[in-house]
Amino acid sequence: MKHGNKTHLAEFSLWGFSEDPALQPLIFGLFLFMYLVTVAGNLLIILAILSDPHLHTPMYFFLSNLSLVDICFTSTTVPKMLVNIQTQSKAISYAGCITQMYFFIAFAGLDDFLLTVMAYDRFVAICHPLHYTVIMNPRLCVQLVLMCWIITVLHGLLHSLLVLQLSFCANLEIPQFFCEVNQVIHSACSDTFLNDLVLYFAAVLLAVGPLAGILYSYSKIISSIRAISTAQGKYKAFSTCASHLSVVSLFYGTSIGVNLSAGAAPSSASTATASVMYTVVTPMLNPFIYSLRNTDMKRALKRLLVREP
Repeated sequence: MKHGNKTHLAEFSLWGFSEDPALQPLIFGLFLFMYLVTVAGNLLIILAILSDPHLHTPMYFFLSNLSLVDICFTSTTVPKMLVNIQTQSKAISYAGCITQMYFFIAFAGLDDFLLTVMAYDRFVAICHPLHYTVIMNPRLCVQLVLMCWIITVLHGLLHSLLVLQLSFCANLEIPQFFCEVNQVIHSACSDTFLNDLVLYFAAVLLAVGPLAGILYSYSKIISSIRAISTAQGKYKAFSTCASHLSVVSLFYGTSIGVNLSAGAAPSSASTATASVMYTVVTPMLNPFIYSLRNTDMKRALKRLLVREP
C-alpha cells in the first residue's frame, strides 16, 4: 500500500546500457566473451601457481588471491547483466540489489588492499633483499590476506546495513548495469546524510590510504633501484615489480577515469560504459599482464597446459 509518495520497494531497474534491441545481442556477446576470458585467465593463473612449487612464494601467493578476487569481482555484476539482457528485463530484486552491492564493495576493496600488500612485498624484496624471507614469512602473508578480507567484509557490511535503513520511492531506476552504492544511496527518498558521510570517510580511509601506501612503497623502490650501480641490476630489480605497477596503474587509472567521466557526463550510458573499465576490463587484463612479462609464470602455464613434467 502506498503512503505519500513512498511504497514498499520490491525491485530496482538497472538502466546502464542502450535500449536499442539491435544492440542487445552485440552487448550480450561482448560481455559474455570478456567474462569467460576473465574467469579462464584468472583460473589458469591460480592453477599454475598451485601446481608449480617454484611459484610458492609470497609474491605469487598474493597474486593467486588477487586472481580469485578478480573472478569473484566480475561474477558479482556480469552474470546478472547477461541474464537481464537474455530475458529482456532490467529488474533486480531489492534483496538482490543489496546483496550485489555488498559483494561489489567487498571485492573492490579486496582488489585495492591486495595491490597494496603486493606493493609492500615488492618494497621488502627490493629494499631489504637479505631479510626478505624473514620478513615475508608464511605466517605474515596469511595474516596480511586475512586482514584484507576482514576489513573489506566489514566495510561492505557497514554500507549495506546503512542502505537498509533508507526508504525508496516506487519505480526506482539506477543509471548503471549493477547496484553501485553511490547510485543506490542517491536514489533514496529519505535523508542520506549519514550514508554520504560514511561513504566519503570510507573512500578517504580505504582508497586514498592504500594508494598512499603504494606510492610510498614505490618511492622507496625507485630510490633503491637508482642506487644500483649496474644497468643489468637496475633492469632486473625493476622487472620484478613491472607487472604489479602496470596493474596498479590500470586499476587506479580506470577508477579515477570513471569518477571523472561520471562527473563530466552523468548520463546512464556514459556512466555505465566508464564503469566497465574497472569492473570488467581490468580483471580481464590482469592475467595477461602478469603472464606476458613473467618468465616463471609463462613456464608454469606452459607446463600446466601441455602437461610437461
